[in-house]
Amino acid sequence: MAFDTGGKNMSNLQGKVALVTGASKGIGAAIAREFASRGAAVAVNYSGSKAAAEKLVAEINTAGGKAIAVQADLSNPDAIGPLVQSVAAQLGPIDVLVNNAGVYDFAPLELVTPEHFHRQFNVNVLGLLLTTKEAVARFNPRGGSVINISSMAAEGLPNGAVYSATKGAVDSVSAALAQELGPKKIRVNSVNPGPVITEGFQSMGFAASEFEKQAIARTPLGRVGQPQDIASIAAFLASDESGWVNGQIIHASGGLRP
Repeated sequence: MAFDTGGKNMSNLQGKVALVTGASKGIGAAIAREFASRGAAVAVNYSGSKAAAEKLVAEINTAGGKAIAVQADLSNPDAIGPLVQSVAAQLGPIDVLVNNAGVYDFAPLELVTPEHFHRQFNVNVLGLLLTTKEAVARFNPRGGSVINISSMAAEGLPNGAVYSATKGAVDSVSAALAQELGPKKIRVNSVNPGPVITEGFQSMGFAASEFEKQAIARTPLGRVGQPQDIASIAAFLASDESGWVNGQIIHASGGLRP
C-alpha cells in the first residue's frame, strides 16, 4: 500500500520530525496523515482516544510512513515534559510542532464559571505554551516551524466568550513567539479554520443543522471545510517552502468571516 500523493510534492517534509498534538481524530489526524505522506516522521499525541491513535499510526506505517502514538493529557502540566522527551528519544530532534489539541464548551455569560474558564484555558493556552516551551528546547538546531491551530472564533462568537478568548490568546501567543523565536530560525504561525466537518462538529449537532446551512450560505466558496483543507495548509507551513512566512494568521475558511 502506498500513499496517494495526488500529484503533490511527496517529499517536501522528508527527514523532518513532527509532533502533532490532539492527533487521534479530526484536523489533527488529517495533519498527521498529510505530514507522513510527505515524508515526515510523525508523533501522534492523544489524550484518551488510544484506539483511534493506534489505528492512525498503523495506517501510516502500513502505507510506508513512520509514526508513533504518544499519550499525554495536555491539561496536566506534568505530562508535557515526558511527552516531548519521549518523542525526541524515539524520533530525534523535532522540526515541526503542531499545537492542535484543544477543547471547547459554549455557554452564555450567565453560565460561565471558573471551571468552565480553566478547563479551556488550561488546554488551549497553557497547554499550548508549555508544549511549545518543551518542544523548542528539543528542536533541531537548524530551526523549524510551530503551527498553532487557532480558530475564526478568535474574533468572537455568541455563547463562546471563553472559547473565543482562548483562541484570541493563541493568536497573540503566535505573534509574540514569532518574534521571540525568529532568531532561533523557528517560525510560528496560526491557522484559523472556519467550520470544519470533524467528529466534534458532528457530536455537537452542527452537521446538517441550521448553523451549517447558514455557514455555507455565508461562505463565498459555498461549503464548510474538511480536515484535509487544514492539513494542506499545515503541510505548507511545516515545509521549507514557507521559510519566509512567520508571525501570520492564516484564515482557512473559504472566505467566511464572523
